[in-house]
Amino acid sequence: MAKERARQVGTPRGLRVRAWVVPVLVTIGLGAAAPSAMAAGGWDAEVFLAQTELSQTELSQTELAQNELAQTAKETPVEADNGVGDPLEPMNRVIFRFNELFRGFILGPATEIYTIFIPPPMRTAIGNILDNLRTPIVLANDVLQGRPQKAWETTQRFVINSTLGIGGIVDRAAEMGIEGHDEDFGQTMGVWGVGEGFYLVLPLFGPSNPRDAVGKHLVDGYFDPLDTWLDNTDRDGFVWARTSVGGVDTYSGVVDELEQIRKTSIDYYAALRSMYRQKRAAEIRNGAGEDLPPIPDIDYELD
Repeated sequence: MAKERARQVGTPRGLRVRAWVVPVLVTIGLGAAAPSAMAAGGWDAEVFLAQTELSQTELSQTELAQNELAQTAKETPVEADNGVGDPLEPMNRVIFRFNELFRGFILGPATEIYTIFIPPPMRTAIGNILDNLRTPIVLANDVLQGRPQKAWETTQRFVINSTLGIGGIVDRAAEMGIEGHDEDFGQTMGVWGVGEGFYLVLPLFGPSNPRDAVGKHLVDGYFDPLDTWLDNTDRDGFVWARTSVGGVDTYSGVVDELEQIRKTSIDYYAALRSMYRQKRAAEIRNGAGEDLPPIPDIDYELD
């Protein structure tokens, strides 16, 4: 996925700092300090919730959802963490609401236009091209995870789809039995034993945690040669186009499932938190054939 970076004229690329990194790091820092602040009486969750106008009905739903999640903890190991590890829940819920507004007023309408005017075969081709462009990131993480067989399959897919697949328009590699997979540096850190830490909801990015915030949204961008070239040659238009199309295409693939979850969940926030953790745990285990929840991995990296 494309990543738009903050620019400084005459500054080497490796020293540039993305504008969104600061709020992300501040959010992570707040999460690290939250438990001690609560213990010291410096954080009043009820006051914060009142200030954000969270209704008593929503509070009751949250408590009910947490009780239900606690009941299922004995049956499913992944679910055991659903009501735990979210010390920033009041703040996360505010950011969650902001993200929902963004999706409701910007991403949602853009996705509707995309699905109405772009026929399914063309949408498939666009998705294939975007996946092919992401191959260097997947390959780098295959290598870092010590998975030579997967790295070789990724290399084969890139060569086949870039040539016989006409730049990735057609997934010829899958037709030949070489199925694709996705990897990111957050998964790589998880494979090598780095824990997820506490739960985070990042502005625009959505569900995350400190490990994934650093791995997926910071490190992966430096494994992308096309992104590097566009960044260093000031081709901002191409960067924005890739970012926008990638975000809309990804969201269009899961919007119906997410809407169904929204309608059937007692607490949509808690449901997405649960599913995100399940999805990331399965991805780190490289669980083949697991029915992963439809949480979109959408990157919006803005100046």
